[in-house]
Amino acid sequence: MIKDPPLTIGIEEEYLLVDVESRDLATNPPPEMMKILERRISGRVAPEFLKAQVEVETGVHQTIASAREDLTDLRQAVVEAAAEFGLAPVAAGSHPFALWGDQEHVDKDRYNALARDLQAVARRLLICGMHVHIGIDDDDLRIDLMNQATYFLPHLLALSTSSPFWQGGETGLMSYRTSVFDGLPRTGLPEQFSSYGEYRRLVEAMVGAGVVEDATRIWWDLRPSARFPTLEMRSTDVCTSLDDGIAIAALFQCIISMLARLRKGNQRWRVYPVSLVNENRWLAQRYGVTRGLVDLGKGAIVPYIDLLNEIIDLVAEDADRLGCTREIAHARTIVDRGTSASWQIEAFQSAKRSGAGDEQALKAVVDMLVERTAVDTVA
Repeated sequence: MIKDPPLTIGIEEEYLLVDVESRDLATNPPPEMMKILERRISGRVAPEFLKAQVEVETGVHQTIASAREDLTDLRQAVVEAAAEFGLAPVAAGSHPFALWGDQEHVDKDRYNALARDLQAVARRLLICGMHVHIGIDDDDLRIDLMNQATYFLPHLLALSTSSPFWQGGETGLMSYRTSVFDGLPRTGLPEQFSSYGEYRRLVEAMVGAGVVEDATRIWWDLRPSARFPTLEMRSTDVCTSLDDGIAIAALFQCIISMLARLRKGNQRWRVYPVSLVNENRWLAQRYGVTRGLVDLGKGAIVPYIDLLNEIIDLVAEDADRLGCTREIAHARTIVDRGTSASWQIEAFQSAKRSGAGDEQALKAVVDMLVERTAVDTVA
């Protein structure tokens, strides 16, 4: 008899720290800020690769509701600690105008090695994402579900898009973060494996050849976590709205639940060639939810909302069992009113219509991001 996976959930978010006066990044934030955070949320906050970044991670939760409470507390802690030093966190995949060449990386052995090995490719990582862990304690099941869940990654990316600007310019993409991250090796969609053993042999071959230290240096959009018995989704931008991030995390949890349920009934989602899924990944990067993705079963581009409604219907019983029907329904709201990328473009264009120059318009985008990053955490 096939055992049901735990399907626990944990969420990681990365934020950029901005100076509220200049709206530029805090290239060297005071160490006292991190000490305050470590006292308040010890073990759940850490510096990221660049000094202008901070990462938070929730505990392990049985429900999305409790994960939301945890994440709300974490965001609030960062908002309050940063405010003491004239700073504010921004939950966005990229900063509208900061220059990556001006940034400094954190002086830690792991990050020093990353900077040494990857050079300018690493220095460009002025980007932030959201990672979602789903508990799956069976190794082979984790790999099987990874193979199947890859299909849905572009749909999740589209909902999260929050990086339309890069170094002061409009990129024309809703998720430029994805393009920047793709400059690293061992990124993008995961390979497909017949078993956990085959996956481990790949990792061991890489480690044996000296090209990676361990499996944490494999940065696929979806991967078996090297630290926990989880499947880790890494494809999404961090969401400016906490509610948006929670909706995406809940949808991913329900997708994994649905695939596990099908497998228990000797059914499975069709595994499509990675090259086809990559086409949808590109469409999600470029357009977010404003256009369509390819329905690989039909072989035609379909409006995004139609695909989302189909997914919500597919996972309806899983959402009911997991207690997150309301959270995944919020994904429709994201489509109706736009992702953070759309907000940013509108804030920029609105400021320009009011007579602002490019510099002031970009600062208006930062102001909007600061406000909306904190809005869900204010009691």
